[in-house]
Amino acid sequence: MQFELTKEHLTSLKEAITRSDKAFLTAELEKLHPADIAEILDEVNLHEAKFIFELIEEEKSADVLVELEDDVREGFLKALSSDEIADQLIDNIDSDDAADVIGELPEEIQEKVIAKIEEEDPEQAHDIVDLLTYDEDTAGGLMAKEMVVVNQNWTITNCLREMRKQAEEFDDVYAVYVIDDDHKLLGLLSLSKMLVSPAGAIISDIYDKEVQSVTTDEEAEEVGNIMDKYDLVVLPVVDEDGVLQGRITIDDVVEVIKEEAEKDYQMASGITADVESSDKIWILSKARLPWLLIGLVGGIFGAKVIGIYEEDIHIYPEMAFFIPLIAAMGGNVGVQSSALIVQGLANNTLGMENIFTKLLKEFGVALINGLICSAIILGYNLIFGDSLALSITVSVALLSVIIIAGLFGTLVPLLLDRYKIDAALATGPFITTLNDILGLVVYFMIGRYMYLSF
Repeated sequence: MQFELTKEHLTSLKEAITRSDKAFLTAELEKLHPADIAEILDEVNLHEAKFIFELIEEEKSADVLVELEDDVREGFLKALSSDEIADQLIDNIDSDDAADVIGELPEEIQEKVIAKIEEEDPEQAHDIVDLLTYDEDTAGGLMAKEMVVVNQNWTITNCLREMRKQAEEFDDVYAVYVIDDDHKLLGLLSLSKMLVSPAGAIISDIYDKEVQSVTTDEEAEEVGNIMDKYDLVVLPVVDEDGVLQGRITIDDVVEVIKEEAEKDYQMASGITADVESSDKIWILSKARLPWLLIGLVGGIFGAKVIGIYEEDIHIYPEMAFFIPLIAAMGGNVGVQSSALIVQGLANNTLGMENIFTKLLKEFGVALINGLICSAIILGYNLIFGDSLALSITVSVALLSVIIIAGLFGTLVPLLLDRYKIDAALATGPFITTLNDILGLVVYFMIGRYMYLSF
């Protein structure tokens, strides 16, 4: 059954800490998954969290550390010595998680931890140092070094013997990779083929040569797209020469996809940094203020537009009633169209269409939606209004604004992506503010022309 942390449960744990009831806490922790324990530690203060953490068995404590929120883990790492980090934690987690933990430490502490690990396990220390050289947003930064590898020239008997030795070091074996004498990736070894083949069979005769792989410098987001497209649970990583470097598992990619989605959502909402609702007031304010200032500047420009056409409003004051409608519809349509383009860019589903084709399709969508909305507002004004000029003005302006906003919302993210700028910018206050201003200009220009015609 899925664990759910309640206020009552959390209170009982805190009370047990207050009375130093280690037996109760140990019994509770034994029943929980590392992710559930991490959830508890995220909700208590540092003193309480350290008390709980010290009661967790060594192997599980390493997994708990990996599951913690970044700010909580940072506090834990500061409270531990370099020897404690090396002895109690790093030995019990995969190399990719170990590299992530060590990467959060100050450089001086990193060196001490790595030196301690090198004393006990030089190979693991080498792997961690190698992983720390890669950017965290690349395949190299995601991969782990633990994997089962066999040589194409081995026999089945030799292969089984070597696989047993390697598998003893891992909790999970996701795939068996076949390499040549230069450690270049050749393919995958199917366990079913190996089991039905004679003991003297050579691996080169039975392995599967079709294998998806990525290079160490591949972007993490693209790794996620590849694993999703080919329905993979593990993906090998090679260098530019095809030499096998490591493997990426689906749990690492899910985390990347989640973080990318959160970042895009925050950016689309006008938040410029990766923040949580639990962060300090100043951090939250600093992350949200820039786009609010941009929205403020946009509002000033919008007011300027209204000021330019102030004389028209004096002559035709009824036009002012529909200013919010025109601005809101332009912003909404722009966000809709840009959101679809950004989504397509993120998951590579835009297809082979060029920009002109995409704009033409959006024009068709905007035209249909615009005609329907314009017809509705025209009917409303004809029934409840008394000015034919206003009715036609609002309907024509609304149709024009919807089409322009749709085209603009499609074009902007495509152009941002072409120039290597995060297209998620186009779905937030940026596109909304611009469409508000543009919509007002179009509305008043059409209004002036219509009223002069009538």
